[in-house]
Amino acid sequence: MDPARIADLLAPFLRAPLSEIQLRQLSTYLDLLLRWNQRMNLTALRDEESIVTRHFGESLFAAAQLFPHAAAPASGAEDQLAALPHVVDIGSGAGFPGIPIHIWSSRIKSTLIESNNKKVAFLREVCRSLTLTMIDVFPGRAEDFPSQADVVTLRAVDRFDTILPVAAARVASAGRLALLITSAQTKSALALTEFAWANPTPIPASTNRIVLIGQRIAEPK
Repeated sequence: MDPARIADLLAPFLRAPLSEIQLRQLSTYLDLLLRWNQRMNLTALRDEESIVTRHFGESLFAAAQLFPHAAAPASGAEDQLAALPHVVDIGSGAGFPGIPIHIWSSRIKSTLIESNNKKVAFLREVCRSLTLTMIDVFPGRAEDFPSQADVVTLRAVDRFDTILPVAAARVASAGRLALLITSAQTKSALALTEFAWANPTPIPASTNRIVLIGQRIAEPK
C-alpha cells in the first residue's frame, strides 16, 4: 500500500503524522503480512485497509499513550542504551502491538513473546526486513520468560483471564501494564489491585475497544 494512503488511514489514531521512514516501514510490514497470511493464519482480516486501521492504528494509538514524546536516541552510547525502557509484548502473534510500538519509538528495547514457531519465523522476518534494532523474539510461553520489564503489553486474546495474571507478573516494580481490550474485559483488569489504573481510553473507530494502562505500585524499600 502506498505510504500516503497509510498515513491517511492512521490519521484518526495519532496526534502527529508519522515520518516517511516509519510509513515506509509500515508499508513493508503490511506487504509481508499479506504475503504470509496466504500461507498461515496471522489475521482473520483480509482487506488491507482494515488491517491498517484495526491492527496498525490500534497499536500506534497505544504507543502514543505509552510514549507520547517518542524520538530517536541522541547517540548510541552504551549507558544510554542501557537506560532505554524494556517493552515486552506477550502473545505477539503477527506483531501487534509490539512491532508498531517499536516503530513508533526507537527509544525502547523490545521483546516479542510468541510460542507458535511459524509466527516466530514471521516476526523475525519482519524485524529483519524492516532493519529494526534493539528488538528480539522470545520463542516460548510468557510463563517461561525469565525477567520482568518496564512495560508489558497484552492485546485481548483467547483465555484472557488466564494470561492476564501471567502478564502482570512480568511487570517490574513501578512498571506499566498496557492492555488493548474490550470494555467488557475491564473488570478483570481492575481486579489486579497491585496496579494503579488510569481511566480507560477509547480507541478511535471502535465502539467497545479501549487502551487501559496500569502502573504497578512500587514496593517499599
